Amino acid sequence: MINSNIQTIKQSNNQTIKHFIMGLISFIKSAGEKIFGKKEEVVVDKAAVILGHIRGYGFDTSDVQAQVTDDLVILTGKVDSIANKNRIIVAAGNVEGIAKVEDRLVVLPKGATIPMAEIKEPEEQYYTVVPGDSLSKIAKKYYGNANKYPVIFEANTPMLKHPDKIYPGQVLVIPPVE
Repeated sequence: MINSNIQTIKQSNNQTIKHFIMGLISFIKSAGEKIFGKKEEVVVDKAAVILGHIRGYGFDTSDVQAQVTDDLVILTGKVDSIANKNRIIVAAGNVEGIAKVEDRLVVLPKGATIPMAEIKEPEEQYYTVVPGDSLSKIAKKYYGNANKYPVIFEANTPMLKHPDKIYPGQVLVIPPVE
């Protein structure tokens, strides 16, 4: 489930800026990578573990903060593109024990200090994998063409290592077709 809206900010110079706020994204708590260790082990700083997990995929988290409360991850800070924002959200949510990710990330180009005036890339959708799914089947559903599965695969790299390695409960980014 995704709750999204557009936030409008009026600057002191009367310039109006719009940027997307994604909101709350739901994941399946019992699915995902096991990064917190065994249940009997106590993880002191789950936020640091989540950020390390995201960095493990090669994403820059220097301007991203995470807070973990029970099964909720709250991501704040800034990222350089919508594609990376969505990938970071999916990487944080596809973790065993995490049921929701609250997105408070702002998309800013490298070096920028204010929100972008417009986001030219269309916002992606998210899809939760169910038993029997394949990237081809998902591509057929969203694009009408099973052979467009590489578009979904590329949008979810480096989290996906192979197009056939998806699992029920995993949340995938579904980019708009060009």
